[in-house]
Amino acid sequence: MSTKTDKIWMQRALSLAVMGEGFVSPNPLVGCVIVSKEGDLIGEGYHEKFGKEHAEVNAINSVEDRSQLAGSTLYVTLEPCSHHGKTPPCADLITDLPFKRVVAAMKDPTGKVSGKGIEKIKESGIAVDVGVLKKEAEAINETWLHFIEFGRPFVKLKIAQTADGYIAAPNGDSKWISCTESRELVHRWRSRCDAVMVGRNTALHDNPSLTVRLVEGRQPKRVVIDGPLELPRHLNLFSDQFEEKTIVITHNLERSKAVADPMLKMLQSNYFRGEVMVTDPMDGHVNLKQALKKLGEAGITSLLVEGGQQLSTALIKRGLADRLHLFTAPKLLGGGTKSIFGLGKNRMEDIIPFKNFEWEQTGTDMLLTADL
Repeated sequence: MSTKTDKIWMQRALSLAVMGEGFVSPNPLVGCVIVSKEGDLIGEGYHEKFGKEHAEVNAINSVEDRSQLAGSTLYVTLEPCSHHGKTPPCADLITDLPFKRVVAAMKDPTGKVSGKGIEKIKESGIAVDVGVLKKEAEAINETWLHFIEFGRPFVKLKIAQTADGYIAAPNGDSKWISCTESRELVHRWRSRCDAVMVGRNTALHDNPSLTVRLVEGRQPKRVVIDGPLELPRHLNLFSDQFEEKTIVITHNLERSKAVADPMLKMLQSNYFRGEVMVTDPMDGHVNLKQALKKLGEAGITSLLVEGGQQLSTALIKRGLADRLHLFTAPKLLGGGTKSIFGLGKNRMEDIIPFKNFEWEQTGTDMLLTADL
């Protein structure tokens, strides 16, 4: 049975886990704390980077005096793994040490683990408790859990609009609707997501870089939906220093073969060094469900979409957007491009309700965050 003390230490482990955000995907965020039998913190760590040591290993290695492990308790936000992956099983390491108790926030739902790590630890004679701050542990790993269940990335749809619902002026200009604070927040989201996506029109008219510039953080992969595969190669997505991070998704199979052909690449002085993915056509466009599936197969667990009206509407219409981040600026346009248009809802009883939502102010803007 968990105690107040257990919750305090598990909260510490959760705080450590989120420090790996943006670096461990497609692995989950995991934090670990080790407390001596006297109740003192003697070790802690978190999963810092994909392919590197897991949280339990880092926590154990941080203990300077190994004799303190006798009778200690290990708190971890996710069930220790029981299989060989890029690193050895953490459950085996734990059972070889004199822990008295292991407290895990939640079980690992993946087939390779799914209770096996807990059973292995119990069989060694170490007491195990599971479920301390389970909801909090699930919350920090919502994108990973979504990926495990559906095999596609968790899609966050970001839109910046005026108070009257426009994302661009009649001449196509959209810079800048949102304020500086809002733009910095979006860059922070970029650094924590595996990839950022835009549609063909946004890439062509705005020529975005989709890089992290306003805050410090890693550069995400960049995805552009280009059905006919005809976007010009001078665009930033295809010509800047992060070109190899760009993924183009098309339904043009024949043209994609030509782009991917190694001999043709050698003949081109400025060929594309990114990746091309192909889906079946769907009403003359890229099959978005297939596209997300392919991104999931590539290990992309979280996707920030910064598309225009067509891509945003298509994702909502097909039920592929998981969360909406809607910035509304205290400005009026009176005309131009609406943020969402053509959902096919003609009656109020067909309206799309938000499952959960909250409002907050970012600079001069209001931000609505809603689950779809």
